[in-house]
Amino acid sequence: MGTPAGQVRRRRAPGMTEVARAAGVSQKTVSRVVNGEPHVSPEVRDRVLRAIEELDYRPNNAARALFLGRYRRIGVVSLGTALYGPSTLLFALERAMQRTGYSFALAGTLEGQRVSVAVEALLEQGVDGIVLSEPIDDGTPLALSADVPVVSLGESAQLAHGAGVVVGADGAAAARVATEHLLSLGHRTVWHIPGPQNWFAARDRLRGWREALAAAGAPEPPPAAAGDWSPASGHAAGRQLARLSDVTAVFAANDDMAIGALRAFAEAGRSVPGDVSVVGYDDIPAAAYISPPLTTVRHDTEALADHAVDVLIAMIEGRPAPTEHTGLAVELTVRDSTGPVRSRTT
Repeated sequence: MGTPAGQVRRRRAPGMTEVARAAGVSQKTVSRVVNGEPHVSPEVRDRVLRAIEELDYRPNNAARALFLGRYRRIGVVSLGTALYGPSTLLFALERAMQRTGYSFALAGTLEGQRVSVAVEALLEQGVDGIVLSEPIDDGTPLALSADVPVVSLGESAQLAHGAGVVVGADGAAAARVATEHLLSLGHRTVWHIPGPQNWFAARDRLRGWREALAAAGAPEPPPAAAGDWSPASGHAAGRQLARLSDVTAVFAANDDMAIGALRAFAEAGRSVPGDVSVVGYDDIPAAAYISPPLTTVRHDTEALADHAVDVLIAMIEGRPAPTEHTGLAVELTVRDSTGPVRSRTT
C-alpha cells in the first residue's frame, strides 16, 4: 500500500543497536568508543568507528550532555588566517580531537574581535574545554574566567590556576638552532627579519636569535623592520639588508619572508649562499622547490596538537594531565640556501 498523499515516510536514523550489530560488539562497547572511554582495544575501536562511518551514525549530543554532564565537544579560538603555521596547527588540532572522540567547534578572532568574545561564543554553543590557538597581543591583558578548562598555545592568557595551562612550541629554541647553524658556518654574526611583534611566536623567535648570538659572543646587529609574515615584507627587509656589505647571514622568522628576502638578494646581485646565507622557519611545502632550496627549521606540529588535546581532555575528565613536554623536537633541514662564509680578500 502506498504512502498517503502529503506524507513522507522517513527512514529511522541508525542507532547504537545497529552500530553494535554491524561491528559485532555490545552496545556498551559502542558507548565506550563514542564517549572516548579507555579499556577498548585498538582493533575493536577501529571496527566500531568503521561501522559508525558506514551507517552515518550521529550520537545525540544533547542527550549525551545531559547524561554525562559533557558535550564531547572542544572549542578552538583561532586567528582565522590562511598562514601556513596557524592553519597547519588548526588541522592538527582537529585531527587530534577526532582521534579522542571529541568534536570540534571553531571561533575566529576576526579583525578587531577580541579573544574573549570568541571564548564567549564557544561557551554559548556548549563546549567542554577550549584551546587558544596562536593567540596574539591585542594590547589588553586577557584574563579568562571560563568555567571550562582552557589550554593556551601562547603566553597571552592569564589562566585560573587548575583551570588552564599553557602548552606551546618553544619558538626560541628553534630560533637558536637556526642562528647556531649559521654561526657554525663561520659567519661573524646573523641578521634577523622578525615577524609582527604583536605575535608571541614572533617575539619568541626574536628572543631565541638574540640568545644564540649572546651565547656565541657574536655581535647583535639591529633587526630589520618587522614584517607581517608575507613574502612582500620579507622582500622589503631583504632590500634593506642587501645594501649592507657586511650582511652574510640572515634568519627570517618564517619561510614566506625568507623567500621574499631571497628575491631581494637576487635583484641586488647578492648570490645565495655565496654572498648571503638564508634560513627560514616552518618548512612550508614550497621551501624545497624554490631556487635555491631553502634551509629552514620547524617543530612537530602534530605532536604539539596531540599533547595539547591530551592535556585538555585529562583536565575535562578529571584525570592527571600527561607529563609536560621538556621541549618539542626542533628539526633543522639544511638545503642549498646556506653555506660557509666566503673568505674576503683585501
